[in-house]
Amino acid sequence: MNNKPLSSVELQPFHELSTCVVASAIETFQVRLPNTGFLDSSVGCIFPELPPIVGYAATARIRSANPPMEGRSYYDRTDWWNHILTIPSPRIVVISDDDHPPGLGAFVGEVHTNILIALGCVGLVTNGAVRDLPAIRATGFQLFAGNVSVSHAYAHVFDFGGTVKLGGLQVKPGDLIQGDLHGVQTIPLEIAGKVPSVAKEILEKRARIAALCRASDFSLEELRDEVKAVEHTR
Repeated sequence: MNNKPLSSVELQPFHELSTCVVASAIETFQVRLPNTGFLDSSVGCIFPELPPIVGYAATARIRSANPPMEGRSYYDRTDWWNHILTIPSPRIVVISDDDHPPGLGAFVGEVHTNILIALGCVGLVTNGAVRDLPAIRATGFQLFAGNVSVSHAYAHVFDFGGTVKLGGLQVKPGDLIQGDLHGVQTIPLEIAGKVPSVAKEILEKRARIAALCRASDFSLEELRDEVKAVEHTR
């Protein structure tokens, strides 16, 4: 079983494939149940116009409703930046806001976005809040978040480098993640290198069905046969 990180060349197709077709491709390998491996609708894409991102997860846990147990500054816990650099690049920061409810204050805004970009990160996934959206959008850094907040409140990291759970998805450091306007999913490393070719086959099959549906001599029987053939080869 190969769980090694993919090279930049191997990752490139994931920038061009939607999360939807990648999800369909993953299903064909039967390595997990079809109702697992992706975030639920409690976490949404903030910049749906941006292209898909792909990277390896660097994890942390935060709170924002109350002051930290130690330290006073919003930036006191900078040691988690060192952890980020232990993750292969490109990196996606995955932050679980453990307040109930999450998202009172935003941990990542304009300043933290620029820090994360300098650390080789291409996006953030959190069930908490984000802010400074116009400034972040201008950088091309993608955000997936539970909500937007005007303030960072008492936002602070209290743990990092462990397994986190948000939006119904469990994420471990180093997990391969893809996200776009539809949402975020993990891609099992043991099949990741094979997923793009299967995804392209699925796109070709979809195109054939679409062409049949748009044909001037549309035939319901031909459509049934094509759909049956596609399902048989999944």
